[in-house]
Amino acid sequence: MLDALVIAPHPDDAELGMGGTIAMMISQGMAIGVLDLTDGEPTPRGSVEIRSRETAAASAALGITWRENLGLPNRRLRSSLESRAKLAAVIRRTRPRWLFAPHWIDAHPDHVAATRLTEAARFWAKLTKCDLPGDPWHPERIYHYACVHLKAVRKPSFVVDISANWEAKCRSLACYSSQFAATTDGTGVLDRVAAADAWWGSMIGTRHGEPFWAREPVALRDFASLF
Repeated sequence: MLDALVIAPHPDDAELGMGGTIAMMISQGMAIGVLDLTDGEPTPRGSVEIRSRETAAASAALGITWRENLGLPNRRLRSSLESRAKLAAVIRRTRPRWLFAPHWIDAHPDHVAATRLTEAARFWAKLTKCDLPGDPWHPERIYHYACVHLKAVRKPSFVVDISANWEAKCRSLACYSSQFAATTDGTGVLDRVAAADAWWGSMIGTRHGEPFWAREPVALRDFASLF
């Protein structure tokens, strides 16, 4: 059903880490889904209703047509057996080829828990003779995107050129006005994301880029898209 399922701890994490890549894949005709694990609340200026409206608007900006929320608790996200079963059920239902999750090293405990949960649920999703709904399914790869709480950045496995889709990413992030307050000194979250995207782009000779990591080998069938 889906080519890729992006696992986000909170609404806005998918857009922050790989919004340009999501827009690029959708523009190429790929079926991309986003699963927010929590509603992200409480926050100082947000609410469940506000975040829901912002998420819908951000999804429209990127062209996302499949997005769900798993309803797990914000700030207390854990890779529990119950959470693992819920996520594995979604994986079996959507049958993605690839999973995307946050980098496994992060200052935010929810981000770390989200990646542990994704890796465990990926394994559970392929089990037979169990009480999980649907048929067994095992995504081929898990790729990891950068979140804003990742301070010490390791060398990525690859960087995606998002130059043609960077403005779509910016439009999606602008939808989260309750989360990203405007600043006059260039130190806000959106300013830092723009600077990071430009820096990663410079590393591969483009205007903007998004880094990804893989713990497993990255497979190539040809070199046509390498530059």
